[in-house]
Amino acid sequence: MVKKPITIGPHHFSKKGDAATFLKTMLHKYDVGDKVSAGDAAVLLAALALHPDAAAKMGAGITHFSVRSADFGSKCFWVNRIDGSTEKFSYKACIRG
Repeated sequence: MVKKPITIGPHHFSKKGDAATFLKTMLHKYDVGDKVSAGDAAVLLAALALHPDAAAKMGAGITHFSVRSADFGSKCFWVNRIDGSTEKFSYKACIRG
């Protein structure tokens, strides 16, 4: 398999697997219900821009990111929009492209 480099905000990774590990580590440093820090939010915004449904996920605009429960007791990142709506997103989908 060929290594595919990827850049997410200020972070440059030589392969997508390294980016996935970085984002997974970020996710797991938060507890369910936590608001993501401003520094991590900047990285998540850059990652979300790479998502195949980025425009739909961002909606009217983002106020912040949080970590909440997902399916089957797992946790994931959630977009919290300015209109009050929320939606989960997969960091894995952000780096697949």
